Amino acid sequence: MKRNQSGLLRMERRWGILLALPVTLGLAFFAIGPIIASFVFSLTDWTIGGSSAFVGFHNYEKALTDDPVFAKSVGVTVYYVLASVPVALTSAFLLALLLNRKVKGLAVYRTIFFLPSIVPRIASTMLWLWLFNPDFGLLNSILDFLGLPESKWIYAEESAIPSVVLMSVWGVGTYMVIFLAGLQSVPSHLYEAVEVDGGGAWRKFFHVTLPSMTPTIFFNMVMMQIGAFQNFDNVYVMTQGGPNNATLLYVVYLYRVAFTETKIGYASALAWILFLIIVGLTLITFRTSKKWVHYEGGGR
Repeated sequence: MKRNQSGLLRMERRWGILLALPVTLGLAFFAIGPIIASFVFSLTDWTIGGSSAFVGFHNYEKALTDDPVFAKSVGVTVYYVLASVPVALTSAFLLALLLNRKVKGLAVYRTIFFLPSIVPRIASTMLWLWLFNPDFGLLNSILDFLGLPESKWIYAEESAIPSVVLMSVWGVGTYMVIFLAGLQSVPSHLYEAVEVDGGGAWRKFFHVTLPSMTPTIFFNMVMMQIGAFQNFDNVYVMTQGGPNNATLLYVVYLYRVAFTETKIGYASALAWILFLIIVGLTLITFRTSKKWVHYEGGGR
């Protein structure tokens, strides 16, 4: 009996290893392998089609001390993150609050607001190119109809990043759904307790809804920060980093170095610097969350 059981255990172990092998190999060859390779490349002076030479941390030193375009891209990216994350976070939260109300046709409204987030990003970017057109775009037509001054939108340095931030609101449907799930999980007896104490809608929001939603707000904020630092496709399609590098987000600059200038070693170093920036910012966000994120049972 014991021999049969041990034989079955060995067979189950073998089948488990066999079935897990494709995923494990895929992770090793297509994730862990490229990560290690990129770090090795970052320590070399390698250009596509040319020879490579080991230079240690020279690429990192060059980026941090001797590359004005790198500094420009970091500044533009930080500006974009600081502007887009609060706007997108607030928009998604407000939409979730509206769609959490019991009104007729609620399912239709939820579908309408969620649809833009599943439209392919390149397709939506082409749409926004038409909206931003300073000559015949819809946005300037609306401004002209209202008697307001028109804008150059993405074609002027001072309005380029604000225009990209405006476009970022278009795709908040996924975060809106997460907020909506969080709102529907708030215990109803807490609202009833506020009503018993004579509180109105504002007290319900500030003393029940907002504290209960802080874990969801925290999660969405972290994901938005990471996504904003890695934003690439829509900006590259619309501006390629222009005008005058006004929209040169970090990943756009990384792409330019890697695939236009073919400096793979330097581009790999830029990628690792971005990784460290995101990790550092995420750790800071987690540290500060202890002061404002409230979990059920009073934990933080």
